[in-house]
Amino acid sequence: MKFDISELLTGWDYQPGQVVARRFVGEDGKEKVQLRVDLGVLQMNSEGRPDGKRPMGHDSWYDFHLDRLVKHQAEHGEEKGFSLDAEACGRLQQEAIQYHHRYICFFQLEDFSLVERDCDRNLAVFEFVAEYAKGQELAWSLLQFVPQLLMMRTRARGTSQLKRKKASAACKGIEEGIEEIEDFFRDNEREDLLENSGELASLRHWLGEIRARRPLSALEKLQRQLDEAIQAEDYEKAARVRDEMKKHQASE
Repeated sequence: MKFDISELLTGWDYQPGQVVARRFVGEDGKEKVQLRVDLGVLQMNSEGRPDGKRPMGHDSWYDFHLDRLVKHQAEHGEEKGFSLDAEACGRLQQEAIQYHHRYICFFQLEDFSLVERDCDRNLAVFEFVAEYAKGQELAWSLLQFVPQLLMMRTRARGTSQLKRKKASAACKGIEEGIEEIEDFFRDNEREDLLENSGELASLRHWLGEIRARRPLSALEKLQRQLDEAIQAEDYEKAARVRDEMKKHQASE
């Protein structure tokens, strides 16, 4: 067995502050993703659990605990009494970190659908923990990462729209992502984090940049003409512009 990975790293330099990733088909015929880190390489499967392991014979620890819940319901006829202890939550958190590394790679590789897939998976895990963890503090140990997940999913959706030159759709998606994060903080009674959220600040800044440089749509141009006509008290022109807007909206 060859242990030295120097040859693998030759010509593939680590770049501080940047995500450097690549994908390829492994010797087992399955697609892999590699992430260059300062001391080497992280390698993950593109499908399923990133490290390829099957904890307790299941696809993931999340699937194992879902199966536990189903068996508990079958035995007791209800969910009451089912819970996740600190050890279970710790395993779910460590597993979620693997998916985090992978969706960061997919974002750099511009495979935005797979970014969404892995973000949605982790969000489902965190919601599961929020429902069944023994205590709010234990639940928050995972829930605190939800804003970062929502931001990444929003960035994946927005960037995908921008790649297709759909700036208006991108802006709408970013606005929805911002609202999701705000709702999360409110639902979890953490309004104090609204003003200091790095995720919210990042998305708002990005939204402002897109709006500043994108061309106005036909409907937005009409809206601007309408605003100007009303401000100038040119109500005849305002009426004509409104008619044009209605025709445009009907055609869309």
